[in-house]
Amino acid sequence: MTSESVSYVCGSSSEPLWYLTVGEVLRRAADTWPQHEALVVPHQNRRLTFQELDAQVSTLARALLAQGLEPGDRVGIWSPNNAEWVLTQFATARAGLILVNINPAYRQIELADVLRRVGCRMLIMATAFKTSNYVQTTKALLGDAAFLGSGRVAAAEFPELRLLVHLASESIAGLLSFADLVAGAAATPEDVLAAVERQLDPDQPINIQFTSGTTGLPKGATLTHFNIVNNGYFTGEGMRLVAGDRLCIPVPLYHCFGMVLGVLAAVTHGTAVILAGASFDAEVVLQTVMTERCTALHGVPTMFIAELAHPRFREFDLSSLRTGIMAGAPCPIAVMRRVVEEMHMTQLTICYGMTETSPVSFQSAVDDPVEKRVTTVGRVHPHLQVKIIDTAGRVVQRGVPGELCTRGYSVMRGYWNDPAGTAAVVDAGGWMHTGDLAVVDADGFCNIVGRVKDVIIRGGENVYPREIEEFLYRHPAVQEVAVVGVADRKYGEEICAVIRLRAGLRSDAEEIREFCRAQIAHYKVPRYVVFRDDFPTTVTGKIRKVELRQQMQALLALESEPTA
Repeated sequence: MTSESVSYVCGSSSEPLWYLTVGEVLRRAADTWPQHEALVVPHQNRRLTFQELDAQVSTLARALLAQGLEPGDRVGIWSPNNAEWVLTQFATARAGLILVNINPAYRQIELADVLRRVGCRMLIMATAFKTSNYVQTTKALLGDAAFLGSGRVAAAEFPELRLLVHLASESIAGLLSFADLVAGAAATPEDVLAAVERQLDPDQPINIQFTSGTTGLPKGATLTHFNIVNNGYFTGEGMRLVAGDRLCIPVPLYHCFGMVLGVLAAVTHGTAVILAGASFDAEVVLQTVMTERCTALHGVPTMFIAELAHPRFREFDLSSLRTGIMAGAPCPIAVMRRVVEEMHMTQLTICYGMTETSPVSFQSAVDDPVEKRVTTVGRVHPHLQVKIIDTAGRVVQRGVPGELCTRGYSVMRGYWNDPAGTAAVVDAGGWMHTGDLAVVDADGFCNIVGRVKDVIIRGGENVYPREIEEFLYRHPAVQEVAVVGVADRKYGEEICAVIRLRAGLRSDAEEIREFCRAQIAHYKVPRYVVFRDDFPTTVTGKIRKVELRQQMQALLALESEPTA
């Protein structure tokens, strides 16, 4: 095989990688665009220019050092989206601290696992959100005796945890308020912070992000300044962001999508970050885009589906939109076409990646042929290498599916304190094994066809769920669909399609199967079709197929016996 015929691609670029820390990136933006809006949070009535954001970040960084924190200490943040989250993101970086992103949906057991696993010295948290009461959860976890006053804590089970900070405006017994934390900055002179910054290295770990856990227990991917600064910058280049653009971010900041493809992509380009609410709400996003005249919008497919399906969708003027990213889960072709046409996002890009690769490895270009933009995840990112391998580890030919592996600046330092877990996914050659099945064509465009673990083996035939999902999205009544495999005595596994219908439209299982029979191979036609109004998802909107498969297995075992 020649090098052009194998599934290996390398991203070339005339632009060098940035060897800067996260704090230096913000300072550079403040020097270049001091009076441009940097952060807008309508639900908190907060607006900051780059100059103001930089100044507030330095104050918070000094405040963190005043609490006795030292470079390398871990600071957890457990909160939905808000201005304080962004300030903390940059301030911890400027002080040389490692930010630990904690999923806002975590409960007591999951919080305990994170605090214990990474040894958080400080925890900054919201007081409550939706069905979660963070203060009550933390107090129940630590016990009343652990609270020493003014946020100080001492718990034998969490020996490294020293300080709890809350984000509420009112005082809370036993906790330190964020405002009082900031007020303590005076105890750290500016030259002390400057001395700390001079010792920082872009290759140092700066962030621990826990994988979404759609296929198992989350692991703490450890990322460096160099990882996330460059991935944010080159992703912004892919969107063609420029100074003065306004990026609406409805995805969670705790995830790479929000803090890297959102915040860092924006700050490296002089683009304003617009936070659309504390968490996703389709109407809030549409209103924010219209009111703030956003030029870019991010979202996972389920978010765009919800926005398009909103009953008042046509009332919102979205004509300011131009670009943005759809990522975080496989992007249905039909949905992307509607976003481009109905939301004016003519330069919408698709990104593919994972937390462990900071996250993006592939991105479609705004000037790619339309068909490539809506059917692939684009081509490999600058300065990265990707290969597609078979089960024996050999690189396959172009057009043949296999596991996608990534190598380059974006690959994580490793899973925090988990060398065995790291070695299981990053091999001796530095390749990150993603677990995703992909195909690279002759022109280097990549198509993600599923997860290695999601492949349904029906009677010896490999069936890729995404292929069936893409087909079913063509059905006029289908709003959202997920395909999973369920156990079958005869074939080993059978195909189950779980469908959410568009409002006001109807269908039934036989009609769906008939729709499939004439157009896809017989062994790909779903044996089971289940209609429901929602799916189990992560906070980032990814459908939890492990959980969905379990639910369908239980449901079908009760309702029917698999037959030939």
